[in-house]
Parts: sequence; C-alpha cells; structure tokens
Amino acid sequence: MYQYDSYDHKMLEDRINQFRDQTNRYLSGSLSEAEFLPLRLQNGLYVQRLAPMLRIAVPYGMLSSAQLRKLAHIARQFDKGYAHFTTRQNIQFNWPDLADVPDILSHLAEVEMHAIQTSGNCIRNTTTDQFAGVAREELEDTRAYCEIIRQWSTFHPEFAYLPRKFKIAVCGTKIDQAATQVHDIGVYLKKNETGETGFRILAGGGLGRTPVIGQEVFEFVKKEDLLIALESILRVYNREGRRDNKYKARIKILVKATGIEAFRKKVTDEWQSLDTSRLKLNQAEFDRCAKFFVPPAYKTFNRNSDTLDSSLKSNALFASWHQQNVDDHKVPGYSIVTVCFKETGVAPGDVTDAQLEKLAELADEFSFGEVRVSHDQNVVLADVHQEQLFELWSALKSNALASANLSLLSDIICCPGGDFCALANAKSIPIAESIQRQFNDVKEQQAIGELSINISGCMNACGHHHVGNIGILGVDKKGAEFYQVSLGGSSRHEASLGSIIGPAFAQEDIPGVVEKLVNVYKAEKKHGEKFIETYNRVGIDPFKEKVYVKAD
Repeated sequence: MYQYDSYDHKMLEDRINQFRDQTNRYLSGSLSEAEFLPLRLQNGLYVQRLAPMLRIAVPYGMLSSAQLRKLAHIARQFDKGYAHFTTRQNIQFNWPDLADVPDILSHLAEVEMHAIQTSGNCIRNTTTDQFAGVAREELEDTRAYCEIIRQWSTFHPEFAYLPRKFKIAVCGTKIDQAATQVHDIGVYLKKNETGETGFRILAGGGLGRTPVIGQEVFEFVKKEDLLIALESILRVYNREGRRDNKYKARIKILVKATGIEAFRKKVTDEWQSLDTSRLKLNQAEFDRCAKFFVPPAYKTFNRNSDTLDSSLKSNALFASWHQQNVDDHKVPGYSIVTVCFKETGVAPGDVTDAQLEKLAELADEFSFGEVRVSHDQNVVLADVHQEQLFELWSALKSNALASANLSLLSDIICCPGGDFCALANAKSIPIAESIQRQFNDVKEQQAIGELSINISGCMNACGHHHVGNIGILGVDKKGAEFYQVSLGGSSRHEASLGSIIGPAFAQEDIPGVVEKLVNVYKAEKKHGEKFIETYNRVGIDPFKEKVYVKAD
C-alpha cells in the first residue's frame, strides 16, 4: 500500500484548509450554490435526497486496519453509525453535516486518505481485481501499475475538467473481478509472442443510459509506454468529446460515433505528436511502486497439519462457509477469504462502525493488517493461514459477518436508490431485501449455484444492472415505481450486456419473477452449468415465456 511522503501530507493539509475556507464562505452566503458546486465536487461531496454524501477514495480497494478504525470513528462521530461500500471499491458516508466535512477530511488525512477526484469530470479512482497479488492464476500483480496511474492522474492539469467522469480498471487475472470491459479505459496485462509482459488496452466501455462493451485500441503496449497510451486516448477524448450534452459526453459515445478504426487512428496520431520522454516509464519507476506491495512475511506451511481438514469434517456450517467464501491463494498454506455483508434486512454494501472495527481487529490478527474492498461490495482478507480459517470463521460468526452466500443469489449488488439518491426513479434496497427473503435458504441458494443479481434505481446504473446475470432497473411509470428486468449480463472476461425480457413489473411482483427465472434455469440446465451458461445456450425465450404466461 502506498505510503505518503512529506509532499503528500503538505498538499493534503493545504487542500483541506482551502476547502474549509470555501465551506465557511458558502455557509455564510459569500459563495453561491453555483460557485460552491465545483468546489465541493472536487472534494467528493454530493448533495443527495436527504443529506450530503461524502465519497472517500480507496485506491485499488486497499485499506489498512488503521484506516478501518478511522472510518469507524467517522461513521460514529459524524454519520449515523455506518458507511457504504461502492462498486468502485470506495466507501461513502450518507449523513454528514456539511459544516463537518472539512473536519472529516482532516481526520482522513491522519491515516493518509482523502476524497479527491471521487466526483466531478475527472479521472476517478483506478480499480483492479480484489485478488491482485494473491490470485493463483494471475499474470502479474496489477497494484503497482494502478499506483502509477493514480499518481499520474491525480491533479493532472489537462484532465481536471473532462467532458464527463472517467474510469480506468486494470486486470491481471483470468476471471476478471474488476468489470474491466465496461470502463472508459480497460487495461489487461498480457504477454506477447516473445513472452514480454505488456498491456492490451480497451476504450469506450461503460454502462448508464448507453451501455457499451469497450473496444480494443491497442493489442499490445509495452510496459514503459503505459502512460503514453493512456494520455493519447484521454487527449483525444478531452478534445473531441461532447460538452453540449452530458448524456452524450462519455468516451463511449465518442468511440461509437467515430468508429473504432477512426478512433484508433486519432489516438495513434496523438501518440506521435506527444513529447513521450516525459511519460516514458523506466524500471526504476516500476521498482519504486512495486516496493509498496512487497509480499508480507508468510509462514512456512506445515503440510502434515490436519487442522483444516478436521474442522471441515466436524462442522457443517464452517464447511459450507469455506466452500463458498474461501478461494485458493498463490502461496501454499494460505487462503483468500471474502467477508460477505449481504445479510437479509441489511442494505447491500452497508457496514456499521462496529463491523469496521471488528474487521480492523481481524485484519491485524489474521491478514497482516490489510483488507480489500471488492467490486461486489464485500471485503476481502487476502492472506489468511489455512490453520486459522476455523478461528477466523468463529470470530466472523460471533459478529454476524459469516454469511456463506458469496456469489449466490442473495449476494446482491445494489445502489442506494430512491432511499438516498436524488437521481433515482425508484427504490433499490427494498427490492434486494424482498428477493433475499424469497430465497432465504442458503442450501437452496448453493444448489442453484453462482448467479449475480444487480439492482439500479435509475439509468445511471450505479448498481451495474446491465452486467448482472439478472439485472433489475427501477423506472418511473406515471409517478409509480416499476422495475425492468434483463437477463444475460456479465462483467467477467467475455463481458456481456443483459437483454430486457419485456414490460416492467410492479415492486411486489419482483420476487416471484426472480423465482420463475430460477425455475426455468433449473429445468433447462445441463449438469454443471451456471445460470449464465444455461442462458447463453437456450436464449431468452424460455425465460420470457415463463414470466409472462397468463394463469388460466
């Protein structure tokens, strides 16, 4: 994890003092709402339906135990005792008082955190797979490259006022848990024919009103040319992206309107015009950033130990949790544990101050003092010794953190929706809860298998409904809340966008609709097929016919 130097600390101190003065001037009436708007957005502050919302940056999803404890303190002292994990690996506070925000930023600075570039038309937090650095099948740890991108993009003078917000994801794993293909720029690590590691770079992906899968701009870029490639794409977008219509201002619209071949040529021409010497990366820079991600002091695994096997055989609940929430680690003797927060009756992504403090305690005891926030609004303990898995599970269980439903039907991705967001057409959280109550048996969910449900309260798609195996979108129909359902989305490798099955449903119908969709899957699936695989094989018609059939 990157450690701040004296320059970072001084810059952040000056930034907080500046925003404190701006906030005081706004509250006293010296700054108008229009004048304050860009200033607060530059510091991660939104105005939601009921209160301000402050979004905190969590670079590439990594948090230390000290940072978790500080977030717990802020939740308790300045909010209503909880915070919210987002699909971009950040964390939000939904109830701060505007006058307290400078104090919150000051608290964050004490543990090297901030809210800079978490909003506004700039380059946002760079995300990556939450298993980066520990995944058994990864090509290379992506976090050093994410840090290089973070340092390059923060306060970039040319890209502070882009046509619209801009998001970059970097992936080095086969499974891709970073939704890389639906980002403005998606970066995949790859090897060329000579075995050299570099990058395949996509552009023009995104969700929202116009969902698009990113298209390849560079088949292979050498490691030292990473920033040259990114800057070339962004310069073309900054110059030619639309600024007259915010709904058509994203790079996906530019790429689609220009055509990928013409866009690729514009980017190549831009590359040729750049002074590349200032952007060229060297081995010293790679080594500098890699030092922030040195592997922890792993223990030597005692292969004769049967502690884990014994616990799995003797405790069915632990075995169920282990099967669902524990993944292989590249270091023998260690495992990756995902703590799933998707309890029925709890808004997906919400975490209490007590849970944050417990996570900090568990991180210190079991995972070298660090956690990662996942794209799915859960938390990862990335380095747990296998002999300690049962002890960790017991601690999680006693603190209501041992849900064994990771990647199952009740592990729902959900935006805050109409309960909080001023942009939402409908509520999201009650829909998630109603589905969870319909499928409240974990064994039944495990029998169904991997199935992603994503819910968004409006077309901005903060719940990524377009890439859910089952996607649910809140829509307004003459002042009433209805929900449109789509099938076949995926954010993994070979990403796909869901197809709408037909007319929208009333809120009370959604749990029954999901049950009918699941029943079609059960009837149609072949042995070992996941929901998305069955859907891809049989198509939308069997699902559509079942859902819209009229009772006799």
